[in-house]
Amino acid sequence: MIPDVSKALSWLEAHPTILKGIRRGVERETLRITSDGSLAITEHPKTLGAALTHKWITTDFAESLLEFITPVGDDIKYTISFLGDIHRHTARLLDKEKMWPLSMPCFIDAEENITLAQYGASNVGRYKTLYREGLKNRYGALMQTISGVHYNFSLPIEFWRAWAGVEDAESGKEQISNGYFRLIRNYYRFGWVIPYLFGASPAICSSFLRGRETSFLFERTEDGTCYLPYATSLRMSNLGYTNKSQSDLNITFNNLHTYIEGLKKAIHKPSDEFAKLGTKQGDKYIQLNTNVLQIENELYAPIRPKRVTRGNESPSDALLRGGVEYIEVRSLDINPFAAIGVNETQIRFLDLFLIWCVLAEAPEMGSDELDCCRKNWNRVILEGRKPEQMIGFGCGSVEEPLVKVGKKLFSDLKRVAAILDSCSGTQYQKVCEELIAMFDDSSLTLSARVLEKVKSQGIGGFGLELADEYRQQLINEKYEVISDEQFAIERRASVERQDALEREDTMSFDEYLKHLKQQTGY
Repeated sequence: MIPDVSKALSWLEAHPTILKGIRRGVERETLRITSDGSLAITEHPKTLGAALTHKWITTDFAESLLEFITPVGDDIKYTISFLGDIHRHTARLLDKEKMWPLSMPCFIDAEENITLAQYGASNVGRYKTLYREGLKNRYGALMQTISGVHYNFSLPIEFWRAWAGVEDAESGKEQISNGYFRLIRNYYRFGWVIPYLFGASPAICSSFLRGRETSFLFERTEDGTCYLPYATSLRMSNLGYTNKSQSDLNITFNNLHTYIEGLKKAIHKPSDEFAKLGTKQGDKYIQLNTNVLQIENELYAPIRPKRVTRGNESPSDALLRGGVEYIEVRSLDINPFAAIGVNETQIRFLDLFLIWCVLAEAPEMGSDELDCCRKNWNRVILEGRKPEQMIGFGCGSVEEPLVKVGKKLFSDLKRVAAILDSCSGTQYQKVCEELIAMFDDSSLTLSARVLEKVKSQGIGGFGLELADEYRQQLINEKYEVISDEQFAIERRASVERQDALEREDTMSFDEYLKHLKQQTGY
């Protein structure tokens, strides 16, 4: 059942200003493609700067998989404008290449054509590429070309002072971390609403399935595009970002220390499967180690507690040092109806939902309930728009119609929206009005709109048409918050930072790996 948050909402209505100063950042991934919609096999454009050290423009798994990163700030419109300017700048410098506007990859003739992201000759650069080599050998390169949007979110210290009675972030790190883990537990219980509303990958290119076993009963368009009629986000299904070897790691989200304990155990847990690969083939490294996780970032999760790391500090050690600093939401598909892959409506909804997740009671969650929550998500991912779809609660027999639960959730979100809008305008309340309609009419959801286009055009035709349209749009738009000069300064600075890293290396790569293992234990 949806928890009763009326008391917490009444309290928040009496303290509306404590939400002023929410901090956000957005990361968007996108594949570079050729004029015919195939994966680009060119190296990362030098005109964009050094991917290893550029503050805003880097690469993810592959050399052709761009990643755009906004600074952290408290102004949604500025964040959207900044992300837009990164897209405008990149579109101008890609020559004839374009940015693929969908989460599931474009036509990829062979996995051998996917070049791992290259970061230069420094030890840290080679380490990043080796980690990707391990991902390729463990799970295949094709899965790693799936793209998404990550949303980073933190509540202002004024909220935590009023909500948890802390004085500052340092002395109150335990209480603040507990609040964020409460958020995470509610996210697992109710976050299926995100793929329902914003899932945008109900279909995949047939080339993605080549040689892969699947139990899905796909329907096909004339051009061979595969789809499920009620699916919302195949990106989040077991065709996408899942890892069966991680299913029994018993990592829970009840507090910071048990989470870190579970994560560190997973880092050191040997894998029989990955041990068969070894760490080297001849003189060439093929993965960092043979554990279930090479590093902590390999843990696939729809949400992560985060803190900015220092030096070679691991993510878990950063959390132990300073507590949870922000939350990274990882369940957003690329929005193909936005040139920059995400829009203001989605950001405002996530604000509302994440605040609700902090306010709502969140009993501790064992690994059994976590598995039940994942099954709930899977229902929505594969059949979210199915008429009379049901949603379960806990691991019991209690189920309710998804539409009913969604509307009940939005009755709370509307109160949160009014609180946020009390300081400025009516934008959040308008978001609620727009989105709640999707529970009465699922054809308004992103996945339904994408599927309608895909059925008539195929995924290739739809994606390529949008890629062409957005390329022209972005090239012709003026910058909003960044200038050509600022981009040029950062490009030069990124190259200089990478050069400095390469000059300053004093260890061989073998020595560097041994040194890191001594520091981190893996």
